[in-house]
Amino acid sequence: MTTNDTSVRVLDKGFVRLVDFMGGDQGVVDAARVSYGGTSKGPEADKKLISYLLKHSHMTPFEHAVFKYHVSAPIFVARQWFRHRFAAYNEISFRYTEVKDYFYMPSIWRCQDKKNKQGSTATAALDHDALNAMFQSQIDAALNTYKKMLSLGVAREMARMVLPVNLYTEFYWTVNARSLMNFVSLRADAHAQWEIQQYGEALARSFKELMPWTYEAFVRDAWKGDNPLIAADRASLRDAPVSIR
Repeated sequence: MTTNDTSVRVLDKGFVRLVDFMGGDQGVVDAARVSYGGTSKGPEADKKLISYLLKHSHMTPFEHAVFKYHVSAPIFVARQWFRHRFAAYNEISFRYTEVKDYFYMPSIWRCQDKKNKQGSTATAALDHDALNAMFQSQIDAALNTYKKMLSLGVAREMARMVLPVNLYTEFYWTVNARSLMNFVSLRADAHAQWEIQQYGEALARSFKELMPWTYEAFVRDAWKGDNPLIAADRASLRDAPVSIR
């Protein structure tokens, strides 16, 4: 749910918060038309231009719309996220700050997909209560050991080594619309890990709100993934003309 501070809750304790935004749909249009000294030709023509650019993979104009987000995500999600290198990152440092009890706890446990070595599937065969208890015990032990090490004088930069990767981290992420579309294409897709899919969906909603013309063209002309929310958006546009709503 979006709050007044533009934060969207993700997973149990995470969030995506828009910090700043520039360019938008009009920034893309202006960047595209400057190549031949042109200017805006009105909303209808500008919207059609965005659709043309995406349909024919003319992507550099989309680099002139820029988003800055404040993100809270488990470390294992962040490590996947940071593979998207065409962006700027600044992350909280656990060398400088003391870790708090801020860990991701899954609502359900998934089993290994027998066909996809990288994937997982829902199952009723797992004892979720037992797994939750086992997991919580491990987290408590790691956090207690971390605090004990600090009390004994161990530096934060070393004590942090005992902590698991479900610890939440926070970072600022500045990304242009071209790279954001790449992120959504890969991370909101059903083949991505479920946890990062939730962030992909949150970013897709933000993208839709801030750049509606580009988002519409993206889902109609460029999206090739598998996601029910985005698929619903695409279905609603499939037979719609490219025109101002």
